[in-house]
Amino acid sequence: MKSGEIGDQPCSIARTVAVIGDRWTAMIIRNTFLGIRRFDDFQRTLGVTRHILADRLKFLVEQDILTKVPYTDTQKRYEYRLTVKGLDLYPIIMSMMKWGDTWLDEGLGAPVEYTHKLCGHKFTPVLVCSECGEPINAKNVQPSPGPGLYSYHVKQKQQS
Repeated sequence: MKSGEIGDQPCSIARTVAVIGDRWTAMIIRNTFLGIRRFDDFQRTLGVTRHILADRLKFLVEQDILTKVPYTDTQKRYEYRLTVKGLDLYPIIMSMMKWGDTWLDEGLGAPVEYTHKLCGHKFTPVLVCSECGEPINAKNVQPSPGPGLYSYHVKQKQQS
């Protein structure tokens, strides 16, 4: 399978990886959640080449993850802001952060701490069941085929 085809699979994880799986794309998204919006600031904080950064930002705009908003009238310079679709990536970013804090901190502790603005407490993200509120993990979840898998196979048959 070619890398460009990963997003064509009937798998939500594969489709998501096709959009945000590139290392620079993931770091750009992380930085937008940290409040970085301007091209020069992305380049300075990430150390990425201008060409790669421009390519990834263009892709994120095409995918409706970011939107370009002019911040000056005279030079037509833009900043990049998260769309609603982009903001929905926050749980993924937080889950990656929690995993890194747990397994890759080298015993030094978390490099960034987060405070919940509503209650004022520092927190650790927890994935919970939308129905009962209990924490979920790989041992207490049972996957099963969903309607999208059936629809995918019907569509494949119609195309052949």
